Amino acid sequence: MRLLPFEYAVRNLGRSPLRLMLSVGGSVLVVLLVLIAAGFTQGMQQAMRVSGSPDTVMLIGSGSEESIERSEIAMRSAGIVAASVPGLLRRAGIDAVSPEIHLAMPLVTEAGTPGRLAVIRGVAPEAWLVHDDTRLVRGRAPQPGRSELVAGRLAARALGFEPPESILGMTFSLDGEPYEVVGLMEADGGVIEGEFWTALTDLLVTAQRDSLSTVILRMDQAELGDLEAFAATRLDLELAAIAEPEYYAQLSAFYRPVRLLVIVTAILIAIGGITGGLNTMYAAFASRVREIGSLQTLGYSRAAILWSLVQESVLASAIGSLIACAISLVLLDQFVIRFSMGVFGISINATVLSLGLAAGLLLGVIGAVVPAWRCLRRPIPEALRAGE
Repeated sequence: MRLLPFEYAVRNLGRSPLRLMLSVGGSVLVVLLVLIAAGFTQGMQQAMRVSGSPDTVMLIGSGSEESIERSEIAMRSAGIVAASVPGLLRRAGIDAVSPEIHLAMPLVTEAGTPGRLAVIRGVAPEAWLVHDDTRLVRGRAPQPGRSELVAGRLAARALGFEPPESILGMTFSLDGEPYEVVGLMEADGGVIEGEFWTALTDLLVTAQRDSLSTVILRMDQAELGDLEAFAATRLDLELAAIAEPEYYAQLSAFYRPVRLLVIVTAILIAIGGITGGLNTMYAAFASRVREIGSLQTLGYSRAAILWSLVQESVLASAIGSLIACAISLVLLDQFVIRFSMGVFGISINATVLSLGLAAGLLLGVIGAVVPAWRCLRRPIPEALRAGE
């Protein structure tokens, strides 16, 4: 089969600048939607996946296993579990047992701007031993009695601080109390990066609480069954023991409908974009029926002409796909999305980019095959008389 030269498809792209602009623009929009949906799903899953350690267990109020923010347990729970369960991690004479409070509260600047809801975690010094993937990258840890905060990188970006280091030294009002940001932390992209940490005693006073949300501990020789047995025998504490990875897996499952909704919405809008692209390509090919008939009289088969038209469409879609990938890398990568447990960043990685490029390729093929085939079905004499 004799094929049309590739240069023929390239030259045809420039014959109608308006058509080229519409084709490329449609590809940009469709591929961007695919990238946003895939990046959203990838970012949320990654944040949940890297959060939690296999040897870390959470003691939560019985009946609140699905939401740590609703959990309330007695203040004495941390001391009791540390004394009752052998085999917990111990470093330099300190037990890896972290009593914590998790609250969603608005942070307000002193300038009086509207408050932005943020996840605040009240911690004791043992928290840095339990959460060993969390590290300070700037500043220092909050000290009790001084109303200080440590901000996660994503939490700082969610409040509009770019780069995140610029949040250091800022003062926010937390339930009417001024809190100064004295440190910046990161946690390999986990949910902790979307939180603010403060001293446990300070948050107890500010929130007017006399109970904890959870006790998180790190095991050494102990096993999850030991903690489950402890929770089952201490009925007065009303505790439930759950492995930290399992908790975040349940949280990820809870948000699966949200991810599905985003994907379905993107697919529906992409279908609309593809339909518009089909109309554009059909109008473009319909005006070239006489040209297509002339190519057939020169000895080119319908398959060869179809292949050339597909090349032309794929080239336009490829240009749009590359533009969409560039936009996503510059503007969308690590774009902050809020959800109830804090924030996470849209992840535009190699997998997401590959999916976007594949969608652009598919769009180019579908956008050419259907309208081109309708034009090629016409008999050659009828095609040559088109436009007369």
